Amino acid sequence: MAENKLGKRVSKYREQLELSQEQLATNSGLDLALIKDIEEGRTYPPVGQLIKISRALGQRLGTFMDDQFRPDPIIVRKSGRESEASSRSDFGDYQYFPLGKGKTDRHMEPLFIKMEEEKVQEMSIHEGEEFIVVVSGKVILRYGKEERILEEGDSAYYNSVVPHYVGCVGGPASIYAVLYTPI
Repeated sequence: MAENKLGKRVSKYREQLELSQEQLATNSGLDLALIKDIEEGRTYPPVGQLIKISRALGQRLGTFMDDQFRPDPIIVRKSGRESEASSRSDFGDYQYFPLGKGKTDRHMEPLFIKMEEEKVQEMSIHEGEEFIVVVSGKVILRYGKEERILEEGDSAYYNSVVPHYVGCVGGPASIYAVLYTPI
């Protein structure tokens, strides 16, 4: 993320709430080092971690991805998709393409996500719901104590308050994901 839009926005909302980086780390349940890395533009967190930050700051997820307002309907052509961010770390190699960018009053966050296998498979938990559709590759969905393999064309809809993990198996994969997180 060349311009560090995310880090600047996280810092802005944290400062508006008069929170220290340590307080944001505690409120979000994330490591202080990760908060610092995000604010300084060294890393872009996976969506699950970004949701925790947005909740801790009282903002919807899209607040950290929006650049400008666009009138309805928001149409994103396949050829015009732009990667908003990439997350490359032990938590995986993810590339996020927001599909609702510019709709400032949205309640859902539609994304196209490209992913590579990861070394650390960390479960995520947050309020809301998620819906995913596998576009290519094989995807593992861990949901509570269950584990399912999804293939091209398969979908899953689940409550995200249950610990869950979505990642690829045996090579790269891509999915459409719609996340709903109440403020």
